[in-house]
Amino acid sequence: MSAVPRIPLLIGGKLVQSKTTEWRDVFNPATQEVVAQVPFATKEELDLAVENSREAFAAWRNTSQAARTRVMLNLQKLVRDNTAALAKAITLEHGKTLPDAEGEVGRGLEVIEHACAISSLQLGEYAENAATGIDVYTLIQPLGVCAGITAFNFPIMLPCFMFPIAVAAGNTFILKPSEQDPSSSLMLAQLALEAGLPPGVLNVIHGGADIANGLCEHPHVKAVSFIGSTRVGTEIYRRASEAGKRCQAMMGAKNHCVIMPDADREVALNQLVGAAFGAAGQRCMATSVAVVVGEAKDWLPDFVERARKLKVNIGSDRDADLGPLVSPAAKKRVEGLIQKGVEEGAELLLDGRGLSVAGYEQGNFVGPTVFGGVKADMAIYCEEIFGPVLCVVCVDTLEEAVEFINQNPNGNGVAVFTQDGGTARYFQNHIDVGQIGINIPIPVPVAWFSFTGSRASKLGDLGPNGKQAVHFWTQTKTVTARWVAHATGVNTTISMK
Repeated sequence: MSAVPRIPLLIGGKLVQSKTTEWRDVFNPATQEVVAQVPFATKEELDLAVENSREAFAAWRNTSQAARTRVMLNLQKLVRDNTAALAKAITLEHGKTLPDAEGEVGRGLEVIEHACAISSLQLGEYAENAATGIDVYTLIQPLGVCAGITAFNFPIMLPCFMFPIAVAAGNTFILKPSEQDPSSSLMLAQLALEAGLPPGVLNVIHGGADIANGLCEHPHVKAVSFIGSTRVGTEIYRRASEAGKRCQAMMGAKNHCVIMPDADREVALNQLVGAAFGAAGQRCMATSVAVVVGEAKDWLPDFVERARKLKVNIGSDRDADLGPLVSPAAKKRVEGLIQKGVEEGAELLLDGRGLSVAGYEQGNFVGPTVFGGVKADMAIYCEEIFGPVLCVVCVDTLEEAVEFINQNPNGNGVAVFTQDGGTARYFQNHIDVGQIGINIPIPVPVAWFSFTGSRASKLGDLGPNGKQAVHFWTQTKTVTARWVAHATGVNTTISMK
């Protein structure tokens, strides 16, 4: 029997085997097979990564924008050429289907392609004669050593939400991937080095809370980006802020989808099925609550039948609609919340518990689950389930739907399905949620627009991607200058004094 591979650190452009004594198993969630071991790096290794990034910053910040752009152009080609390998690594350790994993790589590519425009994104401003003989201009400069801490659910896309813009702007970067599925993140970083990033510009260090906290508190780390759970994100933001550094924490969600009775029935139901159950519900932008208005409640039996027909299988099955949850703990938690919903009186219209996939009986499978009659005080509504579970709430009017959603503490994403422009306009103006979809159930914006969750779903003023990301990873210096012109022309006399 061959030994289980041990995942290395990436420091100074080299793969380095950790000297830690603490290793965690990485599992295939469809089989529970141990596919790798990931190190929980030591404090000395964290300090080494930070110091290495700090040393690399001096040269990288002064590298021309043209050279940095060429690296990003190379990286987008390498990622595109290696999409299949990256997707396979995602599926092996995360469990999502291959088409879903390939789609994730594509969303990451959008950000890399956006970073190729850094020479325009990082432009300052200039005002000649702002006052008589005085010019004012701004410099958009990198911060220094930056860090990113990512959740398990998007091991390629989430790192791409962080380091491409950061390093293209002249920073150096330390990535701490999730310990549950780190291999694809490491592959991505290796492609960045192959694309031309100098050693030390992008380092990867693995670990748990100690490493995450160490990045937040290290005196030479200037900014920290986090995407993951509310519990962890709140602690990351607290530690980083108390240490006096910038932090953006994109956190939990309870995303709603409003179905109006005038919506295109086929489009709305098909889109809702994919948004609720794709990736086994393990998306921060997954639709976990359907708010059906008026007569649209009559469509519910049709929706349940569509959900019942979804195919659950291992991620490598290209015909599968959803794969397993990431871990046995995740499965136990999701099934526990389903039982809690039953006990609290919600109507279980479709039960995904007890699902067994032939040949993969040890897999972490939970099938599509639908609850009707859900109330705002039920655990299945109050908690982020992060599994293939949809809660259905029925209301009489659009105004009721908006009021219901606005009372939820989270503000990550929301959608409405309607064929009426006035309804859509009312919805976008009155809903208090950062990202809004109109006839689109998962409104993650394209990379040149910023990810804009709000309320309890976000801590920090600036989000990933778009203009906000450039502002987050850079500092603005304003220069006010006066140069006195000589009215007599150029003096060509050479003085020896």
